[in-house]
Amino acid sequence: MAKTIDACGLTCPAPVLLVKDTVEQNVGEELIVLLDNEASKENVTRFLGSRGYVVSEKKQGDNFQLMASLDGVSPVEIEETEAVSSHSEERKKLLILVMVDRLGRGDDTLGEKLMINYLKTLKEMGPDLWQLIFVNGGVKLTTSSSPVIEELKAYEESGVLILACGTCLEHFGILSEKAVGTTTNMLDIVTATQLADKVITIS
Repeated sequence: MAKTIDACGLTCPAPVLLVKDTVEQNVGEELIVLLDNEASKENVTRFLGSRGYVVSEKKQGDNFQLMASLDGVSPVEIEETEAVSSHSEERKKLLILVMVDRLGRGDDTLGEKLMINYLKTLKEMGPDLWQLIFVNGGVKLTTSSSPVIEELKAYEESGVLILACGTCLEHFGILSEKAVGTTTNMLDIVTATQLADKVITIS
């Protein structure tokens, strides 16, 4: 019988942490996860996928029900594969944490132009550019109306990981407008900053 996890009413990153604890305590067991928002659904689905689970979803009114089962790959095998990949990666991992949608203070119009120029110029970092994480007002830059949406899509296509805070997107009411990257949570952000060789904060 599948184990049911009720994560309704929990805010980021609590749903992912609850599922993570359950997975670690009940390795291989089928799961049913109940969620009440789109951001948590995306975060939990991605987390379970990273642990080798196949996930299907069912909409129940305003809520979601995720059904997950292992796809013949153990969490240990996945962790070992990730470890080998990380050791074989020789380039530096530079993470850019973007907290605002404009650069500097003094003039908002100038700040917007500077941010556009900054993000367009990040390609000069070459293969060392590893992740772009957008939080707070920075998530506005990941929407379809962003002046740098094409540049961000190009970065993503080249292999740069782009993450946008789900809680922030929901706060601004623009989750449905996100046009690039993956909706993320605080657990992913903390883990990414820990793994990065260098973190550059734009605030």
